[in-house]
Amino acid sequence: MKNVLEKLVVNSRNAIDDGIYDITETLQKSEINLEESIKNNVHASLITEIKFSSPAEGNIRHISDPLQIADSMISGGAKALSILTQPYLFNGSPEYFIKIRKNVKLPLLMKDIMIDKSQIDAAKKMGADYFLLIQALFDNGFVNEIDEFIDYGHKNGLKILLESHTKTEFDNALKTDADIIGINNRNLDTLEINLETTKQILENFQKSKIILSESGIKSTKDIKFLRDCGADAFLIGTSIMKSPDIQNSVSELVNAI
Repeated sequence: MKNVLEKLVVNSRNAIDDGIYDITETLQKSEINLEESIKNNVHASLITEIKFSSPAEGNIRHISDPLQIADSMISGGAKALSILTQPYLFNGSPEYFIKIRKNVKLPLLMKDIMIDKSQIDAAKKMGADYFLLIQALFDNGFVNEIDEFIDYGHKNGLKILLESHTKTEFDNALKTDADIIGINNRNLDTLEINLETTKQILENFQKSKIILSESGIKSTKDIKFLRDCGADAFLIGTSIMKSPDIQNSVSELVNAI
């Protein structure tokens, strides 16, 4: 895992050094409470992700207007949007985030490899509601003081999605003040996906925070399986971004429940 994580950390360091997160605008975040939306939703709660490339998949979709994609996702029933801002390996951009934020009222997640508080500052300026932290980065010593990052985010009016992949990472994540705990079904070492990851981690789990299952979700069957495992919401990117009809794909998954 360390080799993959190290590569992601280097990417973020390069992006920071290249001024990618030097945001000049200040935008307002959403007025919608995502956690309440998830709790009150009778259908599947989807956070749909706008990403054009990834280390695991390579090119996922031809780069096109991110706002048009966002509108299609919202029309399909997404409760929030995750937007890649990491340019290297992911073809993301803060510019995509800003364009969407100016036109969309839903909560937005800044999806990036967060290793420095300057990225949190950028999230605030762009009007993000949430930003991603990866437990493995802290557990493996690539970044220090996870509580400090979470506290800094909260003091700046942001909430945190904290992602885990193993039971140990999950248990460590639960000890923090992160707002939503994610379970990534993808092994960052092998890049293989197994939805059983969510099931295994949530066995005997006494619900205390909203749990988001991430990666490898393609069908209504997957949604139902993960919901039965105890997941409250679902982050879906690749399968939707590959679809020729994004709105319909989102709608089908939303109505799985």
